[in-house]
Order: sequence, then structure tokens, then C-alpha cells
Amino acid sequence: MTRTLLMDSYLLSDAETVVARARTGDPAALEALFRAYEVPVYNLARRICRTTEDAEDVLQETFLEVCRSIKRYREEGSLWGWVRTIAASKALMRLRRNKYRDTDELHDEVVGQRREDTHLRMDLEA
Repeated sequence: MTRTLLMDSYLLSDAETVVARARTGDPAALEALFRAYEVPVYNLARRICRTTEDAEDVLQETFLEVCRSIKRYREEGSLWGWVRTIAASKALMRLRRNKYRDTDELHDEVVGQRREDTHLRMDLEA
């Protein structure tokens, strides 16, 4: 038995029933999905994003997407594989977004430093 199959059978003993109930919006079924995959999704997000805050955000974003998309889950692969794909996508998007945010912050620091240098140079020339 592969790790994925173990995870599905261990965490959700009756995954098909839980998915069917989740598709109808059953809060208990959605809660069961969250409880079953909360830790592995968080661990995956933490490995990709490297910060606790980002991993927690990815966890929330992942399960919001799971709730929105559960009706489109085709049951062709494992449930964990589907959830993991959503989580990895959300984590990578956050990583990219943070990369650009960090670059913008660095740019602002450089621009601020240039202004300060210009003012110092003007003071020296005066």
C-alpha cells in the first residue's frame, strides 16, 4: 500500500462518503476533510514557504479552495493527491508573491538611500 493510499484510508476511513457529503455542503464533512489533511497540508506549506505565518495562510487558502472546488473533484486519483496539488499551488503562488514584495521593499530602500545620499552631497557642496 502506498503512502498516499495509507493516508487516505487512515485519515478518512470512508473518503467517498465524506466527499459526497462535502459536495452537498455538509459542515461535518468539510470539517472531517480539514481535520484529516490539516497537518500534512501545513507541513507541505511550511516546507515551501519557510515561515509559519505563510504556512498558516496557505493552509486557510487551501481549504477555502477545497470547499469551493469539492464538486469538481473527479475521484480519479487519491483525495490527498488532489488536496496536495491545491496546497502546493497556493504555497508556490505565495512564495512568488513574497519574492516580488521583497524586491519592491528592497527597491524602496535603495531609492530612499539615494535621496539621502543626494541630500548629503548637497550639504557637502554648500
